[in-house]
Amino acid sequence: MAYYYSEPSRTFGEYLLVPGYSSAQCIPTEVSLRTPLVKYKKGQEECPFSLNIPMVSAIMQSVSGPELAVALAREGGVSFIYGSQSPEEEAAMIRKAKDYKRGFVISDSNLGPEATLADILALKKKTGHSTVAITEDGSAHGKLLGIVASRDYRLSRMSLDLKVTDFMTPLEKLITAPATTSLHDCNDIIWDNKINTLPLLDEEGKLQYIVFRKDYDSHKENVNELLDTHKSYVVGAGINTRDYEERVPKLIEAGADVLCIDSSEGFSEWQSRTIAWIREKYGDTVKVGAGNVVDRDGFNFLAEAGADFIKIGIGGGSICITRETKGIGRGQATAVKEVAAARDEYFKKTGVYIPICSDGGIVYDYHITLALAMGADFVMLGRYFARFDESPTNKLFINGNYVKEYWGEGSNRARNWQRYDLGGASRLNFEEGVDSYVPYAGPLAEGVQNTLYKVKSTMCNCGALSIPELQKKARLTVVSSTSIVEGGSHDVILKNSSKKFD
Repeated sequence: MAYYYSEPSRTFGEYLLVPGYSSAQCIPTEVSLRTPLVKYKKGQEECPFSLNIPMVSAIMQSVSGPELAVALAREGGVSFIYGSQSPEEEAAMIRKAKDYKRGFVISDSNLGPEATLADILALKKKTGHSTVAITEDGSAHGKLLGIVASRDYRLSRMSLDLKVTDFMTPLEKLITAPATTSLHDCNDIIWDNKINTLPLLDEEGKLQYIVFRKDYDSHKENVNELLDTHKSYVVGAGINTRDYEERVPKLIEAGADVLCIDSSEGFSEWQSRTIAWIREKYGDTVKVGAGNVVDRDGFNFLAEAGADFIKIGIGGGSICITRETKGIGRGQATAVKEVAAARDEYFKKTGVYIPICSDGGIVYDYHITLALAMGADFVMLGRYFARFDESPTNKLFINGNYVKEYWGEGSNRARNWQRYDLGGASRLNFEEGVDSYVPYAGPLAEGVQNTLYKVKSTMCNCGALSIPELQKKARLTVVSSTSIVEGGSHDVILKNSSKKFD
């Protein structure tokens, strides 16, 4: 006979946090949002791999490209580059994001001495970079002849067919350093000489790297930015349970810091096989998250399989119609509560803490705080990040409003059949996602900082200065439909509506 749960399946919108005592120290600027990304053992002072903010971006074509990966890492989170593309294409995106800030940057904007101003403009449009290295053979590691920066030319005064050798800053006028120079010393040279770029050359005068002043300034401005040991931005990558033997090595070689199995259903033998292969080949050196699950049994299965973090949620995404088409899923709040309890039980029994990620069901900013209070270590967001400039989709003007395109991996547009694969034919048999628009929301940094200030403010109302403290002190209440109406503006005529989360 089928099993029936006694409690209804609830969403975040059915809960509110009840305020607690706030001391004079409970101010948003004192709140820490640092949170573990991967599992660690009891007794370790700190998780070996943590996030500075509890936000990661969804493994989706319409969300997580290299530009968004850089922007989110600047704020302290991690983007998971989508895997519904060839392994080579995904690896190229990872390299692009990893190379953006390494301290030592391998130049991707290079031309030979025969190039013209027109070539400079074309390359700038292609790469988005204004600094171009002029080398003997036009390669990234050719003998350096000079540098072209935007200050070296004026379109109103110069012909497009003018050769770069006529207006570049030649090598003899450049300040350079040996390729063996430390990053600290490079920054000192840049500062002392008031320059923006410092080419690093080998003994033969061949270009090896360029160190940029803006990277140093960027770090000073973005104190939460998430960097690896080589000063590159931390980048995640999505994988599937079909081609992992081919895909994973290429992603690791490209520099991916953490992997995540992208699947609508994580409680499966396919996921345990994938994790087992990674463990056999790489041991614990490669970190891999798994999911999605919605209950205790699913969590325990993936925990025993060796997952480094576990994602929660089936059918709660704004573009997901899995519940509608298959009748499978669970209210996100109920799922997070049960999986969090299972996580705590597992930690008590084994001494291994496995972070959990709430994926889906976030409609308003405060839902993030609710997810954290209910036990999630961080949240994965799709629609939220799809709205920003840095997402890889088109910005359109429709019906008097700017919007961005946003589609699900289970839609006919994405056709990510691997995500919904149950071992059958290599195709998407029916849609589990839709193609849509979301309101345009400007730059990511501004949006994320605004959202997190709300999260910190709510935490202060609960008397908490960290996520673990919030989970310990939070008091939650189920609200009635009438109470939900009461919680918004009512019985007034609004002069204008303020922009909400969505």
